[in-house]
Amino acid sequence: MDKVLQDHLPSAPWMSEATRRLPGLQPLEGYHDWLPHDEAFAGQMTVREHLLTQRRDEVIAAVPGSKEAVRELYEEVLYFLGGREAYGWCEEGCIRPDGVLVRLDDSDPLGTLARLVQQDFCVLEKPEGAEEHILTAAVLCFPASWTLAEKIGRPLSEIHGPVVEYDGGMARRVQRVFDNLRGDTPVWRQNALIYDDPALFQPRRMEAPRVRQGGEYLRSERQVLLRLLETQAVVFSIHTYVVPMDRLTPVQRAGLADVAHVS
Repeated sequence: MDKVLQDHLPSAPWMSEATRRLPGLQPLEGYHDWLPHDEAFAGQMTVREHLLTQRRDEVIAAVPGSKEAVRELYEEVLYFLGGREAYGWCEEGCIRPDGVLVRLDDSDPLGTLARLVQQDFCVLEKPEGAEEHILTAAVLCFPASWTLAEKIGRPLSEIHGPVVEYDGGMARRVQRVFDNLRGDTPVWRQNALIYDDPALFQPRRMEAPRVRQGGEYLRSERQVLLRLLETQAVVFSIHTYVVPMDRLTPVQRAGLADVAHVS
């Protein structure tokens, strides 16, 4: 059902020293580049609709007090899409690039966003007096070996606990990025993981054994950090690519041979 593949990988983070090293953040080219859509749009949206219908509790979560940040995210995405030629508008709602009409429902902002764009969204807020940002709301249809239920309500250091490279020094660096992120300067990074299974929905609980991956597919997430101006929440958007290894360019495959993954 969810073997949806892109034709190519538009960028390869392991090919540049600046993006290969963690956290590998770079300034976004511009606000217009926040939420792109690609050739896998229709297929990915079909998977999202299935998950929202059949497994909603696994892909949407929010803690008490996150309503205002979620509302601002909803309004920000609608504002962004209003300037995209690929999206149309009518009295009934928004017409996606694949021609599907999405009725806008501000009583279900996360569910509506999940039906509008390919990207998943995590909302992170820093309570007064806290040292770290906390995951307060999310729509996560395409988890890559983690589960939303285990991460919602937790601070950044706990969210990244299973990541070997995310030590104390890395945690401090990432928190500084969140603290210093400007509303007019979003940043992005991209990871790269080799998977045997091309499925988009791949949750894994923390206690479950990690299966060593290494096979036919490159799974890569283009992750953007953007600060919402009113609530000051940080939005972490995730655009997932799954590309067969044989569709990488020869140069990309050669470079990837030197790294097991870029997480």
